[in-house]
Amino acid sequence: MVAVPILLSLATGAFAASAADWQARSIYQVVTDRFATSDGSGPQCNTADRKYCGGTFKGITSHLDYIQNMGFDAIWISPIVKNIGGSTGYGEAYHGYWPMDLYNLNDGFGTPDDLKELSAALHKRGMYLMVDVVVNHFAATSTPPSLTYSGYTPFNAETDYHPLCWIQDNNNQTQVEQCWVGDTTVALMDINTESDNVVNTYNAWIKNLTSFYSIDGIRIDTAKHIRKDFWPAFVKSSGVFSIGEILSNETDYTGDYTNYMDAVLDYPSWFAVTQAFASTTGNIALIAQNIPETQQYFKNGGISTGAFLENHDQPRFQSWTTDLSLVKNAMAYTFVTDGIPILYYGQEQGYTGGNEPASREALWFSSYQTENKPLVDHVVKMNAVRKASIAADAKFLSTQMKVIANNTNNIAVQKGKLLSALTNLGSKGAAQTFELTGTGYTANEQLVDVLSCSNITADASGNVNIAFTGGNPQIVVPVSYLAGSGLCGSSKSTKTTAPSGSSKSGAETLGFASAFLAAVVGIVGMLPLVL
Repeated sequence: MVAVPILLSLATGAFAASAADWQARSIYQVVTDRFATSDGSGPQCNTADRKYCGGTFKGITSHLDYIQNMGFDAIWISPIVKNIGGSTGYGEAYHGYWPMDLYNLNDGFGTPDDLKELSAALHKRGMYLMVDVVVNHFAATSTPPSLTYSGYTPFNAETDYHPLCWIQDNNNQTQVEQCWVGDTTVALMDINTESDNVVNTYNAWIKNLTSFYSIDGIRIDTAKHIRKDFWPAFVKSSGVFSIGEILSNETDYTGDYTNYMDAVLDYPSWFAVTQAFASTTGNIALIAQNIPETQQYFKNGGISTGAFLENHDQPRFQSWTTDLSLVKNAMAYTFVTDGIPILYYGQEQGYTGGNEPASREALWFSSYQTENKPLVDHVVKMNAVRKASIAADAKFLSTQMKVIANNTNNIAVQKGKLLSALTNLGSKGAAQTFELTGTGYTANEQLVDVLSCSNITADASGNVNIAFTGGNPQIVVPVSYLAGSGLCGSSKSTKTTAPSGSSKSGAETLGFASAFLAAVVGIVGMLPLVL
């Protein structure tokens, strides 16, 4: 490998998509090592071993049809930088969250050219690329005083890290931000983001990274573990959409971070939704309570969130219930909220892994089958109805959802004219009628449940009666929304929207005069990037 210096401060960047551009997207999350291999093989992959299984950037590129055909127009991949090598007491760094070198890629995933080819292939399809980034820490298998820092890049001095202390109290924000995550088996060395040198280095690095690989968005790992006022300059330097991980069930605590980055993963809603639909005795009221809280505490309300049901850190939903109707209701909610829908790979295949590492199964064991897969079909319909609503209503994305009605087992939420009636009655639950008023539909408006393709007619007052059968959700829109959607026998539009300005590939190495100028004005100058 040859380390080629890239001028960070003056590099020509990708014209990244804005937060508004991302709002219309839906994201498919990939654990790179577990999605697809370069040669299409299906090697053994025992999640309990916590070892690399062979998934690569090339593997993702070769299976973009699978992702796009489900209606997704963006992907989120694992962190890409070089991680610590070898095996630890917690296995290998196949997941990408144990970085040690910002300026080289994780060669287990492929080469820089492989990643650029993935980016280009996505953009050719009108899709976006989101890359996970880890800023809070580097990883080590030892702790001070035996820990040596010289092997880390670029933070190779003890002063680049906070002094060792373990987080003992997650309610103590100083500890959360300045103490270390992990333990003596794998210590996550807390980087000193109060240091001007660290801050400048990070800002230059992220600017170069997004530019060089034509990245459209970043997902920020462990964002709450860094002081909030670090983030605005970092996000601005990236030049792309940002969404942070704030693991908390507190809406006000989580929502405050939307004042420092574009969006956050909506963990408070995740806690509510999983508790509501994991069983037939779940508490539906938690969702009704959560929606107005989100709109109160999050910048732009729920619009500044990423909505999800599963991810790489949490047990899969189907480890809690295999009742398909409950699963469909919970999955549907992800697509009808104000946030950007995010689907974790394997969810559509009915994967059932529990706590990690069990929830990081290899997708090749599914053979990427889409026929006779009820959850694949469900995802296709949910993506389609969301896109149909966006196409039919120019204000759909900016319109905040509202609760129309809720009771012990049922809830109806509405965003624009997209009405979603959800239930935790379960597949063996008795049939129920859910009477909905205040929907805003016109008298006798012709509607359709896009999941069953059953026609519904609003009454003379615009009210709607929903008849739940088999515990299935109903996702209702005006019949006029079907045109071009591919839903319920309608034809599907072939229109493809190119990403807003992610067409330029990469940073350009500039001449000596430009490099000299950057050095003179004190901007971080030349940093190596492996090519």
